[in-house]
Amino acid sequence: MQSVTSEPVVKLAPEIQHLTNLVKMVAYQAEGELVRSVAPHYRRVKDVGRTLIQVALLSAADLEVTDQELRVSLLPQSSPHRTRAIAALCEELNTLEARFPGSRLRLRYTSHIPD
Repeated sequence: MQSVTSEPVVKLAPEIQHLTNLVKMVAYQAEGELVRSVAPHYRRVKDVGRTLIQVALLSAADLEVTDQELRVSLLPQSSPHRTRAIAALCEELNTLEARFPGSRLRLRYTSHIPD
């Protein structure tokens, strides 16, 4: 069998591989919770809900730090209905009053909705 590269294959130690898999599972579960939260605001959630969340998480955003908040303002999504769905999700996330880890800053999410 021919190798693609001359570099040796790196195999993760079982503990590291287990930790990596655990992080992936937690991320997948968190993504699923976001999909369930956006479902009432997005008709195509069964078809492309995970894609909507993944794209939103990769979106560009404006960050603003105040004395009490870290404001995350997502730029508009690829279509108005997606932007509205993410804006509704942001409002729901704001009700959790989550704090930025390691600080007292409350996370505040918004989505720029074009006029």
